[in-house]
Amino acid sequence: MINPSSYLFGVLKDKYLLYPAYTVDTDLSASDVISTTDHPSNIGGNYVVYVDDVANPSTIVGYRNGDDWYDSGGRKISDPTLLSEAAGGSIAPYLGPTVASEAINNNISADAAFEDYTPEIIFMPRIAFSFPISDEAQFFAHYDVLTQRPPGYNRLDPVGYLFLANDVGATLNNPDLKPERTIDYELGFAKTLSLKSALKISAFYKELRDMITKINVISAYPQQYYTFGNLDFGTVKGMSISYDLRRTNNVQLTANYTLQFADGTGSETDGSINLVETGQPNLRTTIPLDFDQRHALSASVDYRYGSGKDYNGPVWFGSKIFENSGANIRLDAGSGTPYSRQSNITQEAAFGINDRSTLSGSLNGSRLPWQFKMSAKINKEFERWTVSIFETVDLYLLFKLKY
Repeated sequence: MINPSSYLFGVLKDKYLLYPAYTVDTDLSASDVISTTDHPSNIGGNYVVYVDDVANPSTIVGYRNGDDWYDSGGRKISDPTLLSEAAGGSIAPYLGPTVASEAINNNISADAAFEDYTPEIIFMPRIAFSFPISDEAQFFAHYDVLTQRPPGYNRLDPVGYLFLANDVGATLNNPDLKPERTIDYELGFAKTLSLKSALKISAFYKELRDMITKINVISAYPQQYYTFGNLDFGTVKGMSISYDLRRTNNVQLTANYTLQFADGTGSETDGSINLVETGQPNLRTTIPLDFDQRHALSASVDYRYGSGKDYNGPVWFGSKIFENSGANIRLDAGSGTPYSRQSNITQEAAFGINDRSTLSGSLNGSRLPWQFKMSAKINKEFERWTVSIFETVDLYLLFKLKY
């Protein structure tokens, strides 16, 4: 059971523990079981102590500082399951006899396990400037810091912690998630080529930080579980060239080309779910992101005739047949985005079939083919005479008087 007392639930004090454990600074010489206080010199006073058995400890098998683990000799280790093996297969923090009895009976103290969420204060500057070098050209740049609240998975569910000891493979929300951040840089050059045309070239760089993904809390006590953390990151860099032509001889044109490289450790929250649920540690390696499109081109051409004295089209039988009419053609093209190729065929629409895909190559190591899209629109505007409502009312009144 959870003993709520008067404490308002917040976030876990330690994601690896639901119970207060002894640290190196604790006077272990007062313990009836472990009387040694001879710790390795590189082990700090706030390091959590792990022993060989929760109920009946007899020796220290390792230490932990945050996410860093150490063996009994003070050597840093990458696999905390080594401490579990030294404790007979289950991780054993040094809880002391009183807390160990509460843990065995699954009694959780809210005051000991949770603390208030620390509000995040984020400074988000947005700086932009331009430097004209002539009447027809200028340099420009901007620096932006953008953040957003966690889109989900941050609602506290106390019931999940209550049954954690017996819920193997549980997935818990993380109310301590931080906002996701994007830091954007851009530097460019713009020049007027003529009275009706301009060219702009810019280079951009984006940093994606504190992105949310599913993680595996290995060697947590009383049970290993899954949750969500701000571990993913990525970068987006590239350049863009755009050309604008105002209407000249009935033609208006805009064209843009973008070269982009987008790499990161994950494109979405559940992107690493298959790897995490195999029991692997929280591995991170950069791969092409799902939206990594190397080349993107777009162009729009609009050919249109004006009206009145601005009409310069053909006249048939004294009529300006193409007045206020025109056509617009738009072309979009882009290179293929990355995907993970399978070596076997799976039935996506089948139910009740345990059909697993087998990866061929690496994650997002293959590319879709180029995609092209063309659309056209032809339209003509017609003018017509209208009668105002006041004139209509006047005519109606006159009719009634005559009658």
